[in-house]
Amino acid sequence: MTIDRLNPLDPIQPKRTNPTPRVSKDDRRDSVSLSSEAIEKAEMYNAIELAKSAPDERSARIAELKAKINDPDYINDTVLAATADRILDQLL
Repeated sequence: MTIDRLNPLDPIQPKRTNPTPRVSKDDRRDSVSLSSEAIEKAEMYNAIELAKSAPDERSARIAELKAKINDPDYINDTVLAATADRILDQLL
């Protein structure tokens, strides 16, 4: 028994598409435009990375303050009054 094709087209062959138009040498310039939101996010990212890479110069100051707080002679009435005044000034 022999089965013949029903139509003359071979179903396996790909369909032919229109060729892509050629680009002239003058039209080869690409351009990119960024939204204002993308620019802001890039600036924020750069600022965060800069802050992360900056050395922590406060560590010496923090160690100095911890030593002062742990010293029983440092905390006296004068220091407490000055600290209370500064706190009140910032609240008011």
